[in-house]
Amino acid sequence: MQKSKKEKKFAEELKKGDKIVTKSGLHGKVFDFSEKNNAVIIETGSGKLTYDKSAISLEMSQKLNQPVVEKK
Repeated sequence: MQKSKKEKKFAEELKKGDKIVTKSGLHGKVFDFSEKNNAVIIETGSGKLTYDKSAISLEMSQKLNQPVVEKK
């Protein structure tokens, strides 16, 4: 139940320009929102795609946005 609440909060806090990963593994950047369809328009290398907000992966998106730690 906590995971569901976190994912819902994450989806609500998305903003244009955020880098995200969908649960199917598609990487992209938030281009716009479609509130009518409760969807996100994602800009990818091949164009713009519309995905339901629930298709965005909280864990993979957070991992993508973590700063890179260089190994010594």
